[in-house]
Parts: sequence; C-alpha cells; structure tokens
Amino acid sequence: MTLPLWFSLLGAAVVISFTPGAGAINTMSNSIRVGWRRSLWGIIGQQLALLIHVAIVAAGVGLLVSRSPVLFEVIRYAGAGYLIYLGVRMLLARPQPEQLQDAAPAGRLYMVRQGLLVNLLNPKAIVFFLALTPQFIRPDAPQLPQYLVFMATIVLVDVLVMFLFFAAMARTFQRFTATVRGARIQNIVFGTLFIFVAVLLVLAR
Repeated sequence: MTLPLWFSLLGAAVVISFTPGAGAINTMSNSIRVGWRRSLWGIIGQQLALLIHVAIVAAGVGLLVSRSPVLFEVIRYAGAGYLIYLGVRMLLARPQPEQLQDAAPAGRLYMVRQGLLVNLLNPKAIVFFLALTPQFIRPDAPQLPQYLVFMATIVLVDVLVMFLFFAAMARTFQRFTATVRGARIQNIVFGTLFIFVAVLLVLAR
C-alpha cells in the first residue's frame, strides 16, 4: 500500500470511528459504569468484530450477504434485537446503593462478548466494508500484506477514538452516576439510545 493511499485510508478510518453508533454508545456506557480503563475490554470486543467483518469481506461472504435480501434481513433484525435487549435490560435495571459501591460489576469477558456482538450483528458494517475495502486493496499486489495494513489501521484508529475520545468524554459523568438517581438516569439515557439505534437499523434501507 502506497503512502498516499494509506493516508486516505487513515482519513476514512477517522471519519468512520467518529461517526456515532452502537459501538460508541456501548463504549460510553461501559466507561461510566465500570471506569475508563476497564472500558477498554468492551472496545477490544468491538475490534474483534471489525476484524471479522473485514475477514468476511475478504472471503467474499460479504458480497453474498449484500446480495441476499433474506440473509441480510436476518442479520439486520438479529442485530436490532440484540440492541433492544441491551436497551430494555438497562431500562429495567434498578440500581441499589450497595451495587454502586462496586466500581466494576461487569467481568472482562462479559464486556468483550458484549462489544463483539454489538459490532458484529450489524449487516450495514459488512456492506460498508464491502464498499470501502476494494478502494485500498490493489488486486495486482500481494493481498495478505495489504489486508494486514488495512485491518491494523482500522483497528488502531478505532481503539484510539473509542478509548481517548468517547470513553474519556463519558468518564466526566462518573461523579454524577455515583448516586442511585444518577445511575438510574444513566440507564434510561443509554437504554433509550440502544433502542433508538436499533430502530434506525430496522428502518434504514
């Protein structure tokens, strides 16, 4: 990959990462709930999903998904359903004073799994990478090194944006959510946002 092409990829990756979505919501929620540093585990799960999306596109499966209305709809509704599940779960949660004393109620594997599912169950991401990837992969050059550079750039930028921007920004609200009332408002806000993104996923064409 040439240097000018890499800079174009870098710019595209920055725009993608700063675009608000379920991943950003999940990152901010984790940062407030379990702390800025521990929110990194959810971000790791989200990056695993991005790697899987790129691998799917590289294997040609992404083209199959984009051309199969039934398969696309199944994945789309599964993704929306999972986001609604997360949203409803947060809306129904009733924080207790003794729970607020535990700064890290969620385990690392749980956050990795949730981050993975949040980003993975998004057929739009497959279609997006399907449109983006060919612009940065030259068919006349060795494929593996190009895909490695592509994936490393996408992941590195997304980790930095999620951790140093979204998670860091959300950290400023931790003092507010240290009370039962604040934690309840947090659950309502982020639960509603998860459901809102799910509705957009269903309605978007």
